[in-house]
Amino acid sequence: MNTLDLQHRVAVITGGAQGIGYACATRMLASGAAVVLWDSDATKLTQAHDALSKLGTVSASVVELTDEASVQGATDAAIQAHRQIDILVNNAGITGGNGPTWELGPEVWRRVIDVNLVGPYLTCRAIVPQMLRQGYGRIVNIASIAGKEGNPNASHYSASKAGLIALTKSLAKELATKGVLVNAVTPAAAKTAIFDSMKQEHIDFMLSKIPMGRFLQVDEAASLIGWLASEDCAFSTGAVFDLSGGRATY
Repeated sequence: MNTLDLQHRVAVITGGAQGIGYACATRMLASGAAVVLWDSDATKLTQAHDALSKLGTVSASVVELTDEASVQGATDAAIQAHRQIDILVNNAGITGGNGPTWELGPEVWRRVIDVNLVGPYLTCRAIVPQMLRQGYGRIVNIASIAGKEGNPNASHYSASKAGLIALTKSLAKELATKGVLVNAVTPAAAKTAIFDSMKQEHIDFMLSKIPMGRFLQVDEAASLIGWLASEDCAFSTGAVFDLSGGRATY
């Protein structure tokens, strides 16, 4: 594992209790950062906090990312505890199950958009002012290859991730001269707990689209995200980095 320099940095990671978020927390702690875990699952959050605290400085908050007050309260708590926020990884997301667009209920569609797109907007809205005060920040949004290609039977998820890519590009242009860089990664599927909400035929479809013939490993995602969150990433902003095992064609 290559060494990253995240000494004296503070990273907020949404969905940090498991999957890619947990892998990012592990990698960033190993690189010298303090980590703030945000998650809606209190039990898994406690377990993650206890395990990761053996590696470095970790704090945690139960956060409902679709609720402005919850996000702002967690932001204020992080600043009070650590006096700064240098890195934001917008990782939390849901699939909302699978089905043809016309068979997906409006409440399911809206919930996926709320978590996957409105949530990152609210976290950026709360945290960017702190980064501007510092004159430094790195934001990494975890989108999906589905946001570029549009997966069948996942219109809500695909649309939410396409929106997150556009949010990345807009915000990056707004912050380009402020010392705050904003990038996105578009992973192909990683075998995490999110698979539990997918139909097997959809999982098989996603695997069939990956030329490498395997799913993404969470540690592989954390490696790229960690670099994007570092000072070494200095001239990339508004960019979309593929983690697709060869699936992406543009």
